[in-house]
Amino acid sequence: MIAALETAIQRGDSAAVQDLLADGVNADSRDRYGQTGLMLAAHAGHVEITRTLIAHGASLDITAKYGLSALMLAVVGGHAEVARLLLRAGADPSLRGVGAPGFADKTACDLAMARGMEDLARELKPR
Repeated sequence: MIAALETAIQRGDSAAVQDLLADGVNADSRDRYGQTGLMLAAHAGHVEITRTLIAHGASLDITAKYGLSALMLAVVGGHAEVARLLLRAGADPSLRGVGAPGFADKTACDLAMARGMEDLARELKPR
């Protein structure tokens, strides 16, 4: 991932993210852990940056460590608004985590239930 994009997302700097994407930075570039900007923004709860990345064509269902997607990372981070935004944009709620006991074979719905986010879990239930 371009260091400037990663830094802008970590700071929650929506304007800088917008500028970098407008300058041609790939919305799906990855950091050294395989996470995309959308994953970083979702886990941190950055609603506006998440919207910006979606608008610039960020892939919604890329997974990284433990098979977690941006949707799942939003849930893990406790960010229901970001999770709903991703779901409305078309993120796949049926993806399942792998590896670590807390994530293995769990969907975003399962993760929401485990965190006491019952309303969100109902919305995330795969159809």
